[in-house]
Parts: sequence; C-alpha cells; structure tokens
Amino acid sequence: MKMEIKYDNNGLVPAIIQDATTKNVLMLGYMNEEAYKKTIETKKVTFYSRSKQRLWTKGEESGNFLNLVELKNDCDNDSLLIQVNPAGPTCHKGTGNCWGEENTPNYGFFSTLETIIAERVANKDTAKSYVASLFSKGINKVAQKVGEEAVETVIEAMDNNDALFLYESADLLFHYLMLLQAKGFTLKDIEAELKGRHK
Repeated sequence: MKMEIKYDNNGLVPAIIQDATTKNVLMLGYMNEEAYKKTIETKKVTFYSRSKQRLWTKGEESGNFLNLVELKNDCDNDSLLIQVNPAGPTCHKGTGNCWGEENTPNYGFFSTLETIIAERVANKDTAKSYVASLFSKGINKVAQKVGEEAVETVIEAMDNNDALFLYESADLLFHYLMLLQAKGFTLKDIEAELKGRHK
C-alpha cells in the first residue's frame, strides 16, 4: 500500500475517516509517517495526537477501534481518505461521529421518505394525509395496495411507455416502504437480509 504522501511543514497529513459501509464521515485526524506506517501494519487506524505529541491508536483505551478497510490519498497527495469498520462509537462522547450524529445508513431520498411516512403515521391526520389514512385501515389494506401497484408495474413493463412504467414503479416503491413500516421494518432490514445472502 505504498503511496506518495505530501506531509505539511509539521510532518502531518489530514486523515478523513469514513465508514466503509454507511459512507458517513466519522472524524478528522492527523497522521505523521510513523502513524501511517503503524496503521498499515496493524490495520488499526493510528493518528498523531497534536495535543499529546505522540502516536494515538483510536480505541486504545475505549476498545472502539477503527479497523482499516481502505486507504487512499487525494489528487494532490496531501490528504487521506481512510475507510474503516468502526468497532463502536467513534466520538469520545459516545456518538457515531464527531459531529454528534449517529452513524446510521442513509439511502438518499428513500431515507427521507421513510421519515415522512413515520411522521405522518404518528400524526394520524387521516383527513389530510394519504399515508395516515391508508395506515388507519390496517395492514391488510396496505399490503393489498402494494399488490395492486405491483400488478400495474408489471403491466406497464410489458408496454413501451417508459414514463408510465417509471410512474407505477415509483408508486410501488412508495407503498412498499409503507408496508415495511407497517410490519415494523425499514430499508436497513432489507439491506441486512440481502447482505446475508451475498456470497
């Protein structure tokens, strides 16, 4: 894993730590050449602590190590991106990252939709919310709606109207997210199931 690294005048290079699975940024630290070499050798991310003036392996006291997955430098060779599998919270304050956030998976707009669905179900405003209204009719109605949308998606797949196919596909995914929540699950559970099947 030999690479060119341009250290600054203090012999340090910034190291951005990213969860290899969730892709969330967890923290920023600094490495000198010795810390870099120790990280490669032990597969545990080691920094140079500017305050303690010594090498510091993340997790050496807490046990919350950052297990090295991949390390690469940027186009100017003056900063590192280190992907890790964290063994516990990254921040010493107990949060998933050093910005006070949990290190949870994010599926882009699908995660936003999951949050919106959960909020509308909790608000139970059946007069204004389609989601709340459908949930109020019970899980059988939610499941039935997924079945209807699946059939409509299949029908449009056999036609040549791509716009209608995408429209029905969006309806299907939206209602499937609702069904997942009705059963007490999220996309994270589906991801775990698929990962378990992957060989």
